[in-house]
Amino acid sequence: MTPCNRPGCGGTVEETGFCDTCDRRPLSVDVQVDVQADSDSGRRGNPLSLPVFAFPDPSSRIRSDAEVPERSRRCGRCGAEVGRSYKGNPARAEGVCGPCGYPYSFLPTLHQGTVVADQYEVLGCFARGGIGWVYLARDTHLDGNLVVLKGLIDANDTGSAVAERRALTTMDHKNIVRIFNFVPHRDARTGESRDYIVMEYVDGLELSEVQQRSSLGSEPLKAEHVLTCVRHVLEAFEYLHGRGFLYCDMKPANVIVRPGDRGEHESRVKVIDLGGVRRADDHTSPRIGTDGYEAPEVSGPHDLTVRSDIHTVGEMLKRLFHATVDWGQLYPIEKSTSPLATAARSLERLHDRAAHKDPAQRFASARQMLDQLDGVLREFASLRDGVARPEPSTTFTPTAALLDDGLGSVPPLARWTRPEEYRGTGESLPDGRPTPGAVAVGLPVPRVDPDDAAESVVTAAGASEPRRLLDKLSTAGLDTAEVRFARCRAYLELARPDQAAADLDAVVSLEAVIGLAPDGWRIAWHRGLLALARNQVDAARPEFDAVYDALPGEDAPKLALGFCAEHGGDLFRAERLYEAVWRRDRSQGSAAFGLARIRLGRRDRAGAVALLDEVPKVSRHYDAAAVAAVVILAGRLGPTTAEGKPDPADLSEAADRLSGLYLDGGAPTGPARERMTAILREAAFEAVADPVVLPRGGIFGSGPTRKELARNLSESYRALAGQADDADDLAILMDLANKTRPRTWR
Repeated sequence: MTPCNRPGCGGTVEETGFCDTCDRRPLSVDVQVDVQADSDSGRRGNPLSLPVFAFPDPSSRIRSDAEVPERSRRCGRCGAEVGRSYKGNPARAEGVCGPCGYPYSFLPTLHQGTVVADQYEVLGCFARGGIGWVYLARDTHLDGNLVVLKGLIDANDTGSAVAERRALTTMDHKNIVRIFNFVPHRDARTGESRDYIVMEYVDGLELSEVQQRSSLGSEPLKAEHVLTCVRHVLEAFEYLHGRGFLYCDMKPANVIVRPGDRGEHESRVKVIDLGGVRRADDHTSPRIGTDGYEAPEVSGPHDLTVRSDIHTVGEMLKRLFHATVDWGQLYPIEKSTSPLATAARSLERLHDRAAHKDPAQRFASARQMLDQLDGVLREFASLRDGVARPEPSTTFTPTAALLDDGLGSVPPLARWTRPEEYRGTGESLPDGRPTPGAVAVGLPVPRVDPDDAAESVVTAAGASEPRRLLDKLSTAGLDTAEVRFARCRAYLELARPDQAAADLDAVVSLEAVIGLAPDGWRIAWHRGLLALARNQVDAARPEFDAVYDALPGEDAPKLALGFCAEHGGDLFRAERLYEAVWRRDRSQGSAAFGLARIRLGRRDRAGAVALLDEVPKVSRHYDAAAVAAVVILAGRLGPTTAEGKPDPADLSEAADRLSGLYLDGGAPTGPARERMTAILREAAFEAVADPVVLPRGGIFGSGPTRKELARNLSESYRALAGQADDADDLAILMDLANKTRPRTWR
């Protein structure tokens, strides 16, 4: 058996492709992350926990008024409204459907004290399912354990009974109610035999009850609780759909939160009332659904699909979110100043896509929605408690690019030899904001669609230099959407946007011919990249926003939109987007530098440095963040104002940090360290009027005095001159050294 490779899971993958412990497919072997959060921190801030509510005694749930509301009475065959009052005549609980002539009955058939199959003693009726009454009973053969009996609303609906039996007896999932037995019982009133399903009794609260309690303010239901409940429902749906079944009637009343104080580590979620479950190819059984949750296109059994199931989940998620304390505190989300507002917007986009009126725009599977829900869940939890919760994206590949415009790199000699290109001594810090073109080629790349005919070719060639990549793709002789996308990105790297646009147009044409609409976000993503490459940031923004709509749990569109907002001057929105990315995943160095830039714009030097200090040591961007912190501490925040200069404390800290930087391959001396030393000595010479406040020893000298600062800076310029590759650069650096060297008298 193959071990499951999901973090924290010790299960094995069965022949079905699902893990026997977490009930999920294993992660793709090529999924890699730059840095994983500390495993204990993930458990400390586990977003998958649920509150333990006070649960009622089972006997208190027995109903004394077992009556189906008129608004819910429908024919079991054609779905027409039946059993309604009319012109003063009272509603009838039994009768014949007018449109199709099918008999109906909404009366319960079991009563307290009835013994079914000589084993199950009925305690009473306590709920009504989609097509049947639900009874609480005791198993007299097994220590009086509580069980649930589920019958049919319409005794003549034998077709549904058979379908229900076939479906339910095969279900075996931790988030789906267990089926123990399937037994007949003769109705004392009619003399007819009726079948009953025997299910486990799940002690807990229906989500509809939890929703009501929260809306009344009696329980602190948070967005994470709702998302966690729905993720368990989606896991159950993935199981059902993977075996060819549809649920059809999801709503809060059909989900129970089981308490975590019954010997279990935490609360569990169970999907109950499987009366509407049917095979996906069953177009004859009566349609089961609930107004307000059903997809708009469903008018008969043939309209029930995986996407109509997804609609019910999306609608339930929306209603449950509106019952949380977070919704009450954040609404209206567009005007909220809370960091949680970004996560709330992600959650809105999640349920909007799931419940989209156009089936083609919804998630195509429970797995698709589950992947995005997990991202939103982690985003909410991390923004709330500050604990990072990284998870490999199933949609985008990690990128080594750092969108910092060189702020985290040791400056080249051109900083001193070509000051018109690189700001020179005494001038303000560069803001570190990358150009739109740099962002276009530095953002994460979508994973190759595994269903594309050229998937293996594009994946194998993906890491090549752009010209080499184009050559490999040409040699392969394939013309698919993924080949065109790869060519588009290669041309963007080569700064040839017109050719990139031609390949993107070819994908759009291909989509029109053979239909690639389910992954339409890929086209929007590449359109956004192309617009950035052409310096058209305003045109890129709606494209990335469309990707955010489709993939609300992903970091990549938020990172892209953060840059667009920053470039457009909307620093508040940029900060919120960067924050959402960074708090969830500390491997996203570009988000950290984006936040640092915004703090520098407020002249918050300490805040920018503190933010960069959050980059973990195991990150590939750790050294860049450390270099940037030194540069920021030594830089001038503003072009001319004196208050923008670094103070002695800043310079002292920068000198301390410089000694700990990993430069020149770890050597104690070298070209990179000489340049960083020159930067600090320049800052000290320009900014400090009284050198005695600087620390003695080290790069500032043993004095230090103005003369010694000048001498040390002159020595740095001479050291840089030793790195010059041509006579012109050598002359410029020697001139700087001579101008700075203090005069001596013989």
